[in-house]
Amino acid sequence: MAIPLHWYLIVAAALFCIGLYGVLSRRNAIGILMGIELMLNAVNINLVAFWRYVTPAVSTGQVFAIFAFTVAAAEAAVGLALFIAIYRSRDTVIVEDIDLLRG
Repeated sequence: MAIPLHWYLIVAAALFCIGLYGVLSRRNAIGILMGIELMLNAVNINLVAFWRYVTPAVSTGQVFAIFAFTVAAAEAAVGLALFIAIYRSRDTVIVEDIDLLRG
């Protein structure tokens, strides 16, 4: 018995909403980065679910999901490196306290 497409879409929408809430409500830069990662994973669920139910013979959905995983990994690595550098110079990762244009 196959799981219907709309169940995947509901899970992905819930995951995206949780990630969006995390991005909009957090003050900590690491929490914002985790919210962005949740939103990217929701997009990956949608890509694979639509691939499975629309065109399972063609592997485009899997290729796009692998590309999105690669982008998410690069984004996490660069984001964490930036936050570590900012923490070392400013001693905080609170987004409102990080004001790089002021001396």
